[in-house]
Amino acid sequence: MWSKEHQAAAYLSRVIEGPSKALQHHLSAGIELEKIAHGVFHREPWIGKKLLSESESRYQHSAAKEDLAQAAHLGFRIICATDTEWPQEQFQQAFGFASSGRSDIIRSYQHDATCPHALWVAGDEVAESSQRAIAVVGTRALSNYGRHATEKLVSELVPHQWNIVSGGALGVDTVAHEQALASGGRTIIVMASGAGVNYPAANKQLFRRVAQGGGTLLTEYPPLLRPARHRFLTRNRLVAALSQGTVVVEAAWRSGALNTLMWAQGLGRVGMAVPGPITSINSLGCHDKIQKGEAQLVISGDDIRSLVEQVGAVDATEQWERQFAADDIQGLAPVELRVFDALSNYHRIETENIARDSGVPLRLCVYTLMALQERGLCQRKGTTWIRC
Repeated sequence: MWSKEHQAAAYLSRVIEGPSKALQHHLSAGIELEKIAHGVFHREPWIGKKLLSESESRYQHSAAKEDLAQAAHLGFRIICATDTEWPQEQFQQAFGFASSGRSDIIRSYQHDATCPHALWVAGDEVAESSQRAIAVVGTRALSNYGRHATEKLVSELVPHQWNIVSGGALGVDTVAHEQALASGGRTIIVMASGAGVNYPAANKQLFRRVAQGGGTLLTEYPPLLRPARHRFLTRNRLVAALSQGTVVVEAAWRSGALNTLMWAQGLGRVGMAVPGPITSINSLGCHDKIQKGEAQLVISGDDIRSLVEQVGAVDATEQWERQFAADDIQGLAPVELRVFDALSNYHRIETENIARDSGVPLRLCVYTLMALQERGLCQRKGTTWIRC
């Protein structure tokens, strides 16, 4: 029922938790998962001291078929690098950048800065759903401002076929997932637990909706594994890697959401943050990252798109110009404004007096008044003028 490769992937997922550079080294050398799994189980020296050490406490847990059956019962499947839905391009870009040494941001997380060796997935295919994706993360204790900001950004991204990635936590994560679905889009939940463990429990129905048709539910942890603090931090790298950019909506000074932003930078992705009220501790982390130049300030979906799409594809400034186009008076040239300011809303003024008050030569003043009249800003009666 399951291929030997998938059985090997399931075994290694249980025995070697999370990312393993030693295991990835063998895979990049062309060694198949089945051979690596055999070497781990039988403690063969060729796999190296590092991999022997990483698997020492669990290598005897040979329950791959049981895990695969449990996952299938829960609606999950396992995928690895040879499967067509494996997000090969996204992972190569992200973890290739991390290994290039071009960023020292994730120096303290170098052990985790590597590709997963397997993913447990429910719902849409991962490669497709992550092709155009933006991560939206933030505090669990979001404010009304944070809720509105999250809803606004997501609702502006979805119509442009951007999927939303987040971690399924309470707060900003939940609002981001729910708004993506409400806007008719797709969303990706990257879990910090194994299949069958809905954390937080309050989001059980959200997880089900996503898995059954609203997007993709995925984890690198085997079925029924409980969440733990270190698993959240390790999980964050996948949130960043599976998106073209990460947006932090609200984050306090030591918010875990800033860890995802750090991963975005370390993996060569675009890091972004939404400013908040200067009186709110929920935005201290965002403001700090913006101030240090570690996150781009964004306040709209167009801002985000202008940073992650091809250069020139989106001009956020032009979008604002259209939305907040100057009114007739704001669009006046300096001389026109001087003449307009010399007019009255309540009584008519002689042309000579307008020229004197504005300091504009009489001939130019008359020409300007006629131009203003054509634009509907003033009205002439004889030699007198009044604003419209």
